[in-house]
Amino acid sequence: MSEQLEITVSSTNQRVQFAGVSRANPAIAIDYTPPLGDGQGYTPLELALVSLAACSGATVATLLRKMRKSVSGVKVHARGIRRDTHPTSLEKIFLEFVIDSQDAADSDAQRAIQLSKETYCPVWAMLRDDIEVICEYRIVASPGDREPEIV
Repeated sequence: MSEQLEITVSSTNQRVQFAGVSRANPAIAIDYTPPLGDGQGYTPLELALVSLAACSGATVATLLRKMRKSVSGVKVHARGIRRDTHPTSLEKIFLEFVIDSQDAADSDAQRAIQLSKETYCPVWAMLRDDIEVICEYRIVASPGDREPEIV
């Protein structure tokens, strides 16, 4: 049987603010920007970006470690471009992976990102047919940086 995931969102005011919870985790504030909401939480599309960034970042880190690369951290910056017409969903997402590693090569990062996209990240799998995702990465080996590369 497949694992079921459950969350609950409940309105917290007379406008469009909600609190979202899963299991025994702290609630996440969800709201829209003015004039619809008060801007007192993440918007649903921001949470979609958070989900993609966290899922792909965790997958890339795990895959690099399976390649026996030292990874002391991964940061993913996500930027979404919305459609002009309703529904104003995302039409394009830019992901920038900043991989902190002393020994990962460009080819390792490219392979890990490709595998995340094509096989292992379930959030990416749900989005990839409808939204263009453009990726960049850079490997930093503190204290020096490398310029972002597009994959």
